[in-house]
Amino acid sequence: MAELHIFNPEHDIALASNLSNFTAPHAGRQLRHDLGYLPAIWAKDGDYVLVEDVEWAQTAFSRLMHRRFEGFINKHALARLNIDRVEPWGWDLALREFLFRYGLDTVPTEEEIAVIRDLSHRKHAVWLLRELREFEGTTGDSWLADMMVEVRQALRYNRRIVVKAPWSSSGRGIRFIDEEINDYQERWIRNVVARQGCVEIEPFYHKIKDFGMEFESDGEGRVNYLGLSLFHTQNGAYTGNILATEEEKREMISHYLSTDLLDTVQQRICERLGERFKGMYSGPFGIDMMTVASEADGFLLHPCVEINLRRTMGHVALELSKQCASDQLMRIDFADNVYKLKILRL
Repeated sequence: MAELHIFNPEHDIALASNLSNFTAPHAGRQLRHDLGYLPAIWAKDGDYVLVEDVEWAQTAFSRLMHRRFEGFINKHALARLNIDRVEPWGWDLALREFLFRYGLDTVPTEEEIAVIRDLSHRKHAVWLLRELREFEGTTGDSWLADMMVEVRQALRYNRRIVVKAPWSSSGRGIRFIDEEINDYQERWIRNVVARQGCVEIEPFYHKIKDFGMEFESDGEGRVNYLGLSLFHTQNGAYTGNILATEEEKREMISHYLSTDLLDTVQQRICERLGERFKGMYSGPFGIDMMTVASEADGFLLHPCVEINLRRTMGHVALELSKQCASDQLMRIDFADNVYKLKILRL
């Protein structure tokens, strides 16, 4: 069974637009071009990886992994290949239309993508956070609002809040508001509500460490836990992941949080999302979390900052951790107008 793998990092923005004819921002298009080879890290022999420039992809992949991958193809080869399954970074209408246009009909229906889009709405993170907050040692709150008066009330009560668009990508669609809302922030909130129906509001938390858990849903009621993702961000945007064994990552986290608590939260996520995704979503996903400082309780776990209903860089790090030495950092750099994935010694 031949699978086609696709790195489409513009997925979150395409999902928010909900358009079949969607043009990604320049940064998204360049990421797709420069790092399109990434799925070759986990692709099997006989699989294909769709890239924009086959020669570029082969050179970049060989430089990173010190081996070749023979399955790189461009869009013009799609119609003549026998593809049984497509595994993209994430499904959206724009990707479906693109593949269909180039002769591939092994794609979800528009109705199936509408289900994925709904499951990607932040309302599900709001729900899941409440399911996980019953455990001692956790913190976090979030809610949806569709009127400015609700945003102002939240700000009066909390003084510092984070406002998020229901569909948005890392570092985008998020505004940090301190004490009062300025005209620019108010216009942005009103525009998001007009386009997407509401915003998500969270109190601002004193974050100590970002991390996440990676999973995969079989679409039949079972969710498998794949591992921890210890990542770094800058200004809300992803910059890199630690490559290490699961035991090593658990040891790092244990300086702040009980691993028993992590196990309990992980099990509850598998149970609740297994039920919710049954018959609706099969594929990888990740949940971003954070360690939060509390004057009264020391360190607490915020167990659901957001749900990423797609493959994540955490999944990439898990695959690289199987193939590379531990105590390394997987980092994305942008230099000389090129995105590069680098593996550096810590």
